[in-house]
Parts: sequence; C-alpha cells; structure tokens
Amino acid sequence: MQEIWTEKYRPRKLSDIVGQKDIVERLTSYVRSGNLPHLMFAGPAGTGKTTSALAMAKGMYGESWRDNFIELNASDERGIDVVRGKIKEFARTAPLGGADFKIIFLDEADALTSDAQAALRRTMEKYSRNCRFVLSCNYSSKIIEPIQSRCAIFRFRPLRSEDIRLCLQSIAEREGVNIDDIALDAIVHVGQGDMRKSINSLQVAATIGKDITIEVVYQATGNARPEEVVDMVETALSGDFIGSRAKLDEMMITYGLSGQDIVKQIHRSFYDLSIPDRDKIKLIDRTGEIEFRIVEGSNERIQLEALLAYLALVGKD
Repeated sequence: MQEIWTEKYRPRKLSDIVGQKDIVERLTSYVRSGNLPHLMFAGPAGTGKTTSALAMAKGMYGESWRDNFIELNASDERGIDVVRGKIKEFARTAPLGGADFKIIFLDEADALTSDAQAALRRTMEKYSRNCRFVLSCNYSSKIIEPIQSRCAIFRFRPLRSEDIRLCLQSIAEREGVNIDDIALDAIVHVGQGDMRKSINSLQVAATIGKDITIEVVYQATGNARPEEVVDMVETALSGDFIGSRAKLDEMMITYGLSGQDIVKQIHRSFYDLSIPDRDKIKLIDRTGEIEFRIVEGSNERIQLEALLAYLALVGKD
C-alpha cells in the first residue's frame, strides 16, 4: 500500500515538526543565518529525519528549493559508481538562483558500501564550497569516522505517545474517520514512537471501515492484542505448556504473525508480568537466544514452542 496519508500530512515547515524541539531550533537557526555545515541525522525510522531535511531546504530556498536540492536513497544506489557519478556531478555544478550552496540529501546513508563512503568523504571535502551534504541513517556507527567528523550530528529520538496521538486525532478528523480512545491507544502502542508506522496503521484500519475499534486496529496491523500475549505467557509460567501452545496456535492463525513478530511481542509482555526482576532477566535472556535462532533460519514454530517450554519450566521452579 502506498503511504498516501503519510505524504499528504507531512509537515511543510520546520515549525510544524513535533517531538524534536531541540533539533528544530538548531535547524531553524541555520535557515535564518543562510548557512550550514554538513549534517548527519541519526535515529529510528519514522521520527522526522527526511521531513526535517525537506522542510529545512524549503525554508532556505523558498519556492525554488527543488533547483538546489537533490534527494537520493542510498539503499537503492549504494555503490561507488553513484558517488563518482550522480552525486559528484550534482556537487560540482554551481548553485542556481543566487544561492550560496546546494544541498545533497542522502537517505539511509548507512547502507552505502565502505568504498562508496570513502569516495563520499573526498567529495564532501572537495566540493564543500558550493555544496552541503545531509546524511540520514538509522545507525550512525555504520558511517565511517572521517565522514562523522565532518558533520554536525543530530540524534532523533522516538516520538512521544502524546505527540503521535494528537497527530492521529487531527488526521482522523480531517478524513472523517471515527476512532475511539481505546483504538487510538492501540495504534500508538503498535507505532512505538514511529509516526509513519502509526499513520499508515490508521490508514489501513480506515480502509476496513469508517468506525475504527480496537479489534479493527489489531486486525489491520497484524498484531496480537497485548493482553492475549500476556495471557499466553502467564499460562506457560503456570506450568500449562499445552494450554499456552494452544493459545500460540490461535494467535498465529488469527493474526497471521511470523515467529519474529511473536517473539518481539512476548519480549514486550515480560515487563507487564508480576514476577521478580531476576526471573524477568532469565526470560529476556532466553528470548534473545530464541530470536537469534529464528533470524539465523531455524524453524520458528519449534523455537517458539521451545520458548514456551522454558517458560513452563521456570514457572514450576
């Protein structure tokens, strides 16, 4: 599904961006001064990195921002040829409309190969007079040190639940969608600080019907209800392995969840259990091991049942 609502309700100005107050203030000062260094935006997905770069370019260049701004997705074009070709060609040409410099925005820059990053370092150094780079990444540790040292680093944090909730309420009102408070909380819970994911979840739920309930939300997002996951875990901890296995079957069939999805929800459920912290540590440690095995290609069904069996043994102890 195309991210229609995400693009439609993308903030157009820096002042419209929520949840990143300190970053917005710093970027606004760059816009006012008309100058900026190379920048690096690091943080989780859906927290406003791309939106901030676009809003900053619009604030700096006005209506002609497209003439001096180019956006490239480094995960699609990640080789050294792209740096030597497309990026270098744009960087070496003079800015238009009397601007002092142009901006190259590299989204998902942590996907660039090591050779491409080494070539990019030299390009940033050589053409810094008439070009500025803005690099966006989820993990700044995957960017080589010479590039990091040339950039002012902005670290984006997951958005607060209150900010996401207000945004979703505004979108629902403008789209004529009825959503109750419990369903709204469920979408915020599923989003986990990711605004894009939350808006997309609302959009998918709205395609099912104009009245959105909690059942519709979990059906649309492909997530099990947190209380169902907690119930399955508590059943296993009570020593009833067969009962917890039956609940696992029901969740996998009802919601169509993968093994990794269920492991992640089980991990989140541990914090809601009324058991000693020492036992929670054991459960988290074993869950991490199970998740690793699934990622490495083990049979997810066997691994999930092994996790439930371990919970049952811990509960008996």
